[in-house]
Amino acid sequence: MNDDSLAAGIVRARPSLKSQDVTSFDSGAVFLVKALFYPVTAVAFFVLCLWLGRRAFSGTYFLIAVLTFAGAAELLGDSRIDHDAPEVWQEFRWLFEITLRWIAVGVCVALVLYLSKVSVTPADGALVAWFVFTPVVLWGGTIGMRRLLLRIGVEDLQSRRAVIIGADQLGRLLGRRIQEQPLMRTKLMGFFEDGQVDELSTHRQTLLGKIADAPAFVRQHGVNVVYVTLPLSPHPGLVNLLQELSDTVASVYFVPDLYSLNNIQARVDVVHGMPMFAVNESPFFGMRSIAKRISDIALSLGILLVVWPVLAAVAIGIKRTSAGPVIFRQLRYGLDGRKILVYKFRSMTVTEDGAASYTQVTRGDNRVTPFGAFIRRTSLDELPQLLNVLEGSMSIVGPRPHAIAVNEHYRRLIPSYMFRHKVKPGITGWAQVNGYRGGDDLFTMTKRIEFDLEYLRNWSIWFDLKIILRTITVLWKDRHAY
Repeated sequence: MNDDSLAAGIVRARPSLKSQDVTSFDSGAVFLVKALFYPVTAVAFFVLCLWLGRRAFSGTYFLIAVLTFAGAAELLGDSRIDHDAPEVWQEFRWLFEITLRWIAVGVCVALVLYLSKVSVTPADGALVAWFVFTPVVLWGGTIGMRRLLLRIGVEDLQSRRAVIIGADQLGRLLGRRIQEQPLMRTKLMGFFEDGQVDELSTHRQTLLGKIADAPAFVRQHGVNVVYVTLPLSPHPGLVNLLQELSDTVASVYFVPDLYSLNNIQARVDVVHGMPMFAVNESPFFGMRSIAKRISDIALSLGILLVVWPVLAAVAIGIKRTSAGPVIFRQLRYGLDGRKILVYKFRSMTVTEDGAASYTQVTRGDNRVTPFGAFIRRTSLDELPQLLNVLEGSMSIVGPRPHAIAVNEHYRRLIPSYMFRHKVKPGITGWAQVNGYRGGDDLFTMTKRIEFDLEYLRNWSIWFDLKIILRTITVLWKDRHAY
């Protein structure tokens, strides 16, 4: 070898022979069902609604069907027929996500029809029924198709034989995931590891031998897939191992241990054909960002319509009880660390812009007015931030924005502190509903950052709703607001 680097070895160790149905984890039937189930089902249900409503499948209706197929294929993504049957609450969460994505499809179709000057009767019963019930049909159809594929024996088709090189925590986790997915049609034969691993027996998994024994085993037993879960750092003999595996027809996959890097929203991406791993990334990409923004606008408008009398009453109360402006504006860090102006009802006689210095409010602080103490205790001072949400600088749910001076202080003391700015700050957040609202000591701030990063790792619309509901329940008994 002219270049002994690990990267060069990996490139040179690619199998020279190609074997069909080895590098794909889905059979042709499963792949087609996953890719086409949503668009085909949405259009088929549309045709059924037209037939029941005695409408002809032509003209405008045909155009709607074509647009729906394209929109569903793009925005709904692959169906989850290959997932194990989850718990009931997970199924209903998926129904909610399907509904949001379906609304996005409907908006896109309606926009194209409007721009094309195609007339559609809004009160058309067939269209209304189709749009309202399609998410339920897609959701129920996914559950039914999953069971159908298992019943007709897809898992009994010829399976791939797989081994895992590396029986560390990552390797064992991969092994369990393979065994839990019958539609993958992958039979895990066992592991190769140089050290002793006692945990394998507790999970009914087999240790086949040392890492150096793997190539011979792969050749002798017709193994189709080899997963390598060794650490990212150079491993002794790894290049030689890959060279020996190149003398087989097995597909070789590297499974990097991104979990060891304390990652946020790790995923695989491709730039002009070059694969790469996102170690730390925002959870809001693609349809997720659209869903987040739609929910923010809908919730903020809905809340404003309900609480506008409260806003007016608080504004009058501030004006009558102390001199100064009703709205207090302070610089905070927003998305990607950009400075934003955050709006709050003024609750103090003295205010700071938060850029150069910031003094945390304490219990009995003489800067807080009597009326200000009331609106701070009830969190009414935060309501003007609904305007921040509408303008797009904040979200309903997200890490609470800190004053710039606070950020500059703690970013040097708490690892990954600044990563909380990969999303828009929120009016409420996961840290706040877990009791970490007030206080700026190092312990409290560290716990707050831990919860903020946990939110980024596990974000979903369902998670946002959970935080909003918990915010309502803890709002009136919060003892950290003063």
